[in-house]
Amino acid sequence: MSEIVVGLDIGTTKIACFVGKRNEFGKIEILSIGQKESLGVNRGVVENIEKTIQSIKGAIEEAKALVEGNNGEIELAIRNVYVGVAGQHIKSMQHRGMLTRINIDNEISQTDLDALEEDMYRMLMPPGEQIIKVIPKQYIIDNHQGIKDPIGHAGVRLEANFHIITGNVGACTNIVRCVSRAGYNVKDMILEPMASAEAVLSSEEKEAGVVLVDIGGGTTDVAIFHDGIIQHTAIIPFGGNSITEDIKEGCKIMHKQAERLKVKFGSALPSESQENEIVCIPGLRGREAKEISVRNLAGIIGARMSEIIELVDYEIINSGLKKKLIGGIVVTGGGAQLKHVKQLFEYVTGLDTRIGLPTEHLANTNELETIASPMYSTGIGLVLTGFNDIDRRTKPTTENTIEVNKTEPIKKEEPKRVKERKGFFESLLAKGKDLGKDFFMDEE
Repeated sequence: MSEIVVGLDIGTTKIACFVGKRNEFGKIEILSIGQKESLGVNRGVVENIEKTIQSIKGAIEEAKALVEGNNGEIELAIRNVYVGVAGQHIKSMQHRGMLTRINIDNEISQTDLDALEEDMYRMLMPPGEQIIKVIPKQYIIDNHQGIKDPIGHAGVRLEANFHIITGNVGACTNIVRCVSRAGYNVKDMILEPMASAEAVLSSEEKEAGVVLVDIGGGTTDVAIFHDGIIQHTAIIPFGGNSITEDIKEGCKIMHKQAERLKVKFGSALPSESQENEIVCIPGLRGREAKEISVRNLAGIIGARMSEIIELVDYEIINSGLKKKLIGGIVVTGGGAQLKHVKQLFEYVTGLDTRIGLPTEHLANTNELETIASPMYSTGIGLVLTGFNDIDRRTKPTTENTIEVNKTEPIKKEEPKRVKERKGFFESLLAKGKDLGKDFFMDEE
């Protein structure tokens, strides 16, 4: 029986389901991708519950059907999913925590680190906000700084600098409810730029210093790494949809026409477009066709993209790491497919830039050429993060199963696990697996 991990990317433009397995060599393979148009989500926040539920169901069922269709003897049973979270409500902050050890004769252990991290979740937050993730950056033992792994050290006062990510309680809870009502359990919720980083960045880049920029439909996510750990995160409230809206208003055309123009003829640099190149757009109800200059189109796109990049550059400067980023910038997400976006990033920020493809850590890049697209970075990163989560446990567990010959799945005893820290999402899910069911039953 193979280990299966399912990642669910709930975005502004699409909801995509990714099914991955680990092969006999320990490498990750993506078995299928199912996606549906996202009609109920705007900038990472669920606005229409019913439409979001239907899109989630459709994406997961499509992914299941593709796996089962490739082999008639296989039936895929999906129970748990790893879900990405993003949106304007996501914020980050830096904080230092301290733990005074009582028994100084013993070495510092994982229990001490867990206690220090757990204490961070008790910080007082503004109403409506909750801590999502606490990430230790470095430890200090009795004023001795710069320690990455304190286990085994001796000391009285254990301190740590933490990168703390917070989010809106209601926005996160609505995502959990939608997935629950669709019939699946949320195994964990993962910050989307961290998932994308897992798919497109190498350990060497994280060590050298690199900026991940994920240009999605509703938002642009920024994550800055240095010395192998995340140092800064930010969510910029503009993305590919902002560019489409600018084209729609500037050219006075329909939204769908604007999106097609952007995808097929769009460029981030007007100087790279020919002056005499014209695109003809059909008119409405017998009206005359509209002629649009490709150079003017690039001017509209370049203006908005420059604004997004300037905001990214502001976050880089704000992190205080701009002069230390040897790895430069890695651009991924759907917006990375825009022509000449790499050159514009280099011009505005002055940093080396490359386009990040989510195939570096996968085993089957030749089999599924369709996954070699920046727009799938978050979903594939969720699958990779899911396998990393399994590896951190004392014994691997099969959360989802592949059943052969359509037989009933064999019941196995749940292996013992180490005690897990309960953050925001863990405590949210612990309140009841039927969270979504109970909520909507009351509504009805």
